[in-house]
Amino acid sequence: MLRLAFLSLLQLTLCFFLMSDPVIAQAVPADANTAVDRSATGGAQTLDDILARQQQQKLDERFRQENIGNPEAAAALSEQLGTLGGVSDSELWRQLRYDSAQISVSSGGEVAKVLVQDGGMRWLEFRAGPLRQYGGWLLLGTIAALGVFFLLRGRIRIDGEKTGRTVTRFKSIERFGHWLLAGSFIVLGITGILSLFGRLFIAPYLGKVANATLLDLSKWLHNVVAWGFIAGLVMIFVMWAVHNIPNRTDLTWLRQFGGIIGSAHPPAKKFNAGQKLIFWSVVVFGTSISLSGVSLLFPYELPLFAKTFGFLNTTGLSELLGLGQLPVALAPQEEMQLAQAWHAILAFVLMAIIIAHIYIGSVGMEGAYDAMGSGEVDEAWAKQHHSIWLQEMQDKQTEASEDSAATPAE
Repeated sequence: MLRLAFLSLLQLTLCFFLMSDPVIAQAVPADANTAVDRSATGGAQTLDDILARQQQQKLDERFRQENIGNPEAAAALSEQLGTLGGVSDSELWRQLRYDSAQISVSSGGEVAKVLVQDGGMRWLEFRAGPLRQYGGWLLLGTIAALGVFFLLRGRIRIDGEKTGRTVTRFKSIERFGHWLLAGSFIVLGITGILSLFGRLFIAPYLGKVANATLLDLSKWLHNVVAWGFIAGLVMIFVMWAVHNIPNRTDLTWLRQFGGIIGSAHPPAKKFNAGQKLIFWSVVVFGTSISLSGVSLLFPYELPLFAKTFGFLNTTGLSELLGLGQLPVALAPQEEMQLAQAWHAILAFVLMAIIIAHIYIGSVGMEGAYDAMGSGEVDEAWAKQHHSIWLQEMQDKQTEASEDSAATPAE
């Protein structure tokens, strides 16, 4: 009898300790009708659910089955788990972010299918950081270097006295093409700089309204004047490409630095080596700037970089340059971001080159402006800077005079 009473007491004691253990106590199935407070997790599973599942206890899964997106059940924004409770499909959002989701739209075209494109932040950071910084310093550094050069070298003068006799350097159609290209490029450069730096240097002093008005006008001018730049680019290429083919005299000009450094005056034809470098820089960079600009004027219709990247991958140049396989599946927004970045980079480089060209054609060299001003240059200037071309012009005049003298009058 005593043995039976001892065993009963031992069983009661063991049950008491088992029920007092918080972990083991959760293994006891709860009443199915008992509501579990899951407000702290926005309706998602709690630590108690996880522990019970580890004990292989049967759970009421309705909290998962019915949690299909109820914003009213979500925790407040001020709480730790904030917005949990709304509809959220992680795989779908990954597909949207990386542009792999199968989406159909009723309007807006291909661009409307791109709902998430985080590459825009990289473009924005590049535009606000390296592009402004290095582009700005490139222009300021070029101007400063030319200023120092002018102080050291001074203006390049014509040796001796002017002859008073002039020779036609450029015809009116040539000057028109030059000034159409030059004038439009200056407008494009100024409006482009305003668009890039306006928020930093205009808005803080004139206000955001004035900045927005100025940039709106700049955008309109930029888009309209761009066609004049393209027309001028075509004109100068047709008229001058044949005269800018490199030849042996260019080596002598480069070796003597064109007479800019030192006192030598190397011979040159209609265009010397320095002018040829500027010409081909304008043609190559200007063409690339124009193509990228047209693609920005007509977004999503002229993708440039996907095809370019594909070509570089095919030729192996991307691997040779250490870039690996370049992406060939680009969203329309990525095409525009790359086009804008490329457009701006080349524009900064070409602006630095043109600043040097403007310096030589104005204050840097006596008589240089006359070539594009009136089109007539003094023979002394022509002999000093383009002796071969001057000799060709004089020979043509002599031949023309002889032919007219040999032709009998009627």
